[in-house]
Amino acid sequence: MAYKTKDLEKQALKAIEKYKLFFIEDIVSYLPCSRQTFYTHQLDKLDSIKEALQKVKTDIKVSMRSKWYKSENATLQISLMKLISSEDERKRLSQTYNDLTTNGNDINISPIEWVE
Repeated sequence: MAYKTKDLEKQALKAIEKYKLFFIEDIVSYLPCSRQTFYTHQLDKLDSIKEALQKVKTDIKVSMRSKWYKSENATLQISLMKLISSEDERKRLSQTYNDLTTNGNDINISPIEWVE
């Protein structure tokens, strides 16, 4: 069966919005074509599809962060804090932070130096 790229694109965009899809690979399951046809039509390279997937991801991230903020669950609150904190705050929150530098500066030791 012959498919038109524009028709498949429209169906893909509807599926992304309706089912809140995150990944290109998931779209094929909601289309009337095979995986090979999907890639032959290069639907995976269309900006409209990439943008629709990114929008869903962003909407979900914002929604989750909002729920974490409103939650009484300490684990969620710490996770959110780690996401939004400065580097110094993140270090203070971390229970396993190890500074592998000297006072925040990189250790710059030259290879073995011979002393005579």
